[in-house]
Amino acid sequence: MGDKRIKVVVAKPGLDGHDRGAKVVALALKEAGMEVIYTGLHQSVDSIVNTAIQEDADIIGLSVMTGGHLHICKEVVERLKEEGAGDIKVAVGGVIPSRDIPALKDMGVVGIFPGGTPIDEAIAWMQANVN
Repeated sequence: MGDKRIKVVVAKPGLDGHDRGAKVVALALKEAGMEVIYTGLHQSVDSIVNTAIQEDADIIGLSVMTGGHLHICKEVVERLKEEGAGDIKVAVGGVIPSRDIPALKDMGVVGIFPGGTPIDEAIAWMQANVN
């Protein structure tokens, strides 16, 4: 990891209004020494991608509780590539059925954290897998 802090954009896409988990994750990542930008509720894919590019983020962490994770993740990954920012990694957490994990991996989502994943596990994964 070196001296560079991992920079994470934590985002709540779409109409999902449940942000307690995203705020807990954002705080835990910050306490683990990462730089965290929390975008708030009801973000569009374009605003999430634009924030990640403007902030020179290493990874976008999407919090999805509404079941739209496949569609949203696909759009974020595609939009990053369109903007020439395909090097920004994408992770997702929330209500993620195990049957959807292979599809998420195939589309390029590198970190998948279903509900109940211990926060220490997610932090260790980021520290090991993000710049």
